[in-house]
Amino acid sequence: MTEPSFSNAAPPERTRTVDSMGVRLNLLEWGDPVAQPLVLCHGMFDHGRSFALLAPLLARRFRVIAVDARGHGDSGWADAYTWLVDVLDIVAVLRSLGRDVYLLGHSKGGGQAVDAARAAPDVVIKLVNIDGFGPPGPEDPGKPLPVRCAEFLDAHRRLAHRRAWHPYKSLDDLVERRRAQNPRLSREWLRYFIFHGATESHDGWRWKADPHMPYGFGPWRPDWIAPSYATLRIPMLAIVGSEQDTWGPLPESILAERLAGVRRLERRTIAGAGHFVHIEKPADTANAILDFLDS
Repeated sequence: MTEPSFSNAAPPERTRTVDSMGVRLNLLEWGDPVAQPLVLCHGMFDHGRSFALLAPLLARRFRVIAVDARGHGDSGWADAYTWLVDVLDIVAVLRSLGRDVYLLGHSKGGGQAVDAARAAPDVVIKLVNIDGFGPPGPEDPGKPLPVRCAEFLDAHRRLAHRRAWHPYKSLDDLVERRRAQNPRLSREWLRYFIFHGATESHDGWRWKADPHMPYGFGPWRPDWIAPSYATLRIPMLAIVGSEQDTWGPLPESILAERLAGVRRLERRTIAGAGHFVHIEKPADTANAILDFLDS
């Protein structure tokens, strides 16, 4: 099948890999290879091409490096997935560059970028978090922690023999499946994006993402977020969209509480965008990021 195109989406200029704890991480690069590095971390079920609109705008000034997280895109799969391992993967990419780095993450990647910056404060200069401030709370706040732990382990037992997604008849079927979750994203964009996040075989199209990947984080409590943010030593830009979307933004009362302890914080709201501000409004998002990194 011919690769779909999308206006202003730029393919990576280079690709390379980094090994992290035995898993091969795929990296996509735009811009001058000797410029200051800016590492980009995507969200759940996404991959590095989710930045194909934003990266070329940032690459006018930076060496932009988008990571396919383990279990996503063209990176390797693992036997299990935890939040901490994803964070350590980001740190491995940062340290592979051998110099100070700017760091950006979206959604799940935004939360993990915060933790990676906390884990490697000697490497990260500034941090950008795009709507990656966690969900409002646990799905069932009244459920005891031991019960949630047991359910987490039981889910992994059920998944033990599942190694692939069921096939879809066509790429367009995958587009409609993803658009049901993210109706603000156009079909034209999703055809381009999903083409690079899926693979075609004799019986149809399947997601490249490991089906075990979404079940790896384990029990979580929202009151862990604000104290962790308070330990961040570097400046952070917090970006959200103005429009309510499937996965954000958080209510202002919750977001403000989580960000209250950040020592050096800037905030920007991108008008007319939902959760995927870097896809819906790439130029406005790039301008906000560049203003922050230059300040």
